[in-house]
Amino acid sequence: MAANTGLLAGKTLFITGASRGIGKAIALKAARDGANVVIAAKTTEPHPKLPGTIYTAAKEVEDAGGKCLPCVVDIRNEEQVQKAVEEAVAKFGGIDILVNNASAISLTGTLSTGMKKYDLMMNINGRGTYLCSHVCLPYLLKSSNPHILNISPPLNMNKDWFKGHVAYTMAKYGMSMCVLGMAEEFKPDGVAVNALWPRTAIYTAAMEMLGGGDEVAKQCRKPEIMSDAAYVMLIKDSKSYTGNFAIDDEVLAAAGVSDMEEYSWVKGSKLLPDFFLDVDANTLREQMSEGGATPAFSGTAGTSGPAKTFETIQSMLSEDLVGSVGGVFQFNLSGTDDSTWFINLKSGAGSLGPGEPPMGADCTMSMDSADFQKMFAGELKPVAAFMSGKLKIKGDMAMAMKLEKLMNKMSPKL
Repeated sequence: MAANTGLLAGKTLFITGASRGIGKAIALKAARDGANVVIAAKTTEPHPKLPGTIYTAAKEVEDAGGKCLPCVVDIRNEEQVQKAVEEAVAKFGGIDILVNNASAISLTGTLSTGMKKYDLMMNINGRGTYLCSHVCLPYLLKSSNPHILNISPPLNMNKDWFKGHVAYTMAKYGMSMCVLGMAEEFKPDGVAVNALWPRTAIYTAAMEMLGGGDEVAKQCRKPEIMSDAAYVMLIKDSKSYTGNFAIDDEVLAAAGVSDMEEYSWVKGSKLLPDFFLDVDANTLREQMSEGGATPAFSGTAGTSGPAKTFETIQSMLSEDLVGSVGGVFQFNLSGTDDSTWFINLKSGAGSLGPGEPPMGADCTMSMDSADFQKMFAGELKPVAAFMSGKLKIKGDMAMAMKLEKLMNKMSPKL
């Protein structure tokens, strides 16, 4: 792994979304040099399913040898960002490095992405990155080696990375476009603006949300590969190293790190490529499924039939819905779209996908794919389908009745 050099000692880093995951890993790496770290994130109370708050992260930073200022910041809020930056400057005397790590994600198609989700992603990813850069730049311009590092991908215009989740891609590429423009704008001033993206999936809370969970951890690398690569980039001369869209293992290889297996959760395993690189979304989905995971995104554009129905259902899943249903359903579909699907409304915030449920089904429903679509669209009543023999149910009948109530709520959106 990349060794600490001490070059960030006394430097001040402002890191968004640093209460967990990659952001926290970057904070801890800098702390081992004796850096000052500003943790700008929203999490102040422990989440039942996600570890870490700004205060627990701050303690880890200080235990690692750094100084820390935890700030409650929603990067959509200009006043909160301005206040956090002013507090950082008052405490540490300036800002040397900004890491735009905070991000929002929803891997849903156009019909399943309402304006609330769209605005969330745009306001955090693109606008939030721009806002934090805008507010920090007056202080970065005073630093001897100023850097802005965005955790965002290369601007890959391959249509595969737009067709299944165009809103997310637009929002994430907004971060990368900040790199493209600001690197040139501030090159004469010696402010480095670069992007860093992982070659493979990184096992974090975000990975779990994509449907990975424990099942796919063995195909992932640890957040430390990103923090080590970020460290290598942030100690470079800002006047000569700017405008780069870097990939984590390439950065480390160039710095002399030869054993990337140290970063794997399971050494020797087949690693899952990350989004926006050379592997298309369909291949990524297939590899996740092979590893036992349930991808929470579509790998195809213009989905229709049952796939479109399940895509819409995906956008409605929530912890509240899981709490009200508490079951796992399997659908064996025949006819034009011969396929098997499942909906897990028993754990977490719910999940669904093709194939049989890894956790086993409480209720299995078998029917023609065309009738399935009609049933979820409210055009065919489940009771009528069952009584006429179009729908066969095996397992928990009470659970099937719960699903009927759910269909009534869903039908206007399907």
